[in-house]
Amino acid sequence: MTFFLAPLWPLGQNPMPGDPFVIVNKAKNELAYINENKVQTIVSVGTGKTEDLTPEGLFTITVKAKNPYYRKKNIPGGDPNNPLGARWIGFDAKGTDGRIYGIHGTNQPDSIGKYVSQGCIRTQNEVVASLFPFIPLGTKILVTSSNKSFDILAKENGAMK
Repeated sequence: MTFFLAPLWPLGQNPMPGDPFVIVNKAKNELAYINENKVQTIVSVGTGKTEDLTPEGLFTITVKAKNPYYRKKNIPGGDPNNPLGARWIGFDAKGTDGRIYGIHGTNQPDSIGKYVSQGCIRTQNEVVASLFPFIPLGTKILVTSSNKSFDILAKENGAMK
């Protein structure tokens, strides 16, 4: 298991146009990856069982891990019983260090698109593995419940012109 830690970035600072940016819309259970002033991809995700479990706000990616260890049940990374899947992309919601809330793979692909998690954002292992190299530490992530398009949300938050 490999962890990467980010330096402390100014909290709440918006991305600059063209910077990588991630938006999770809990209303649609979708994640958008924005880069180079456009929405590059949109994927389905699973979010919290209740609305308050997945925190909303503008956060910073602070930890990335390949084959993350599941501390709650002492399950090593790479184990088929590990609910965190192949990758962990953690962010600093609610003053945490990026090891509590994150985007991760799953060993339960049928849960994608549903309200099922304890607060994390889960997606298919192949999806999180393909996004992992394109989301550097320090990337901003917006978690929201909105009827706005990803283009509008990205523009409102400075990631697109």
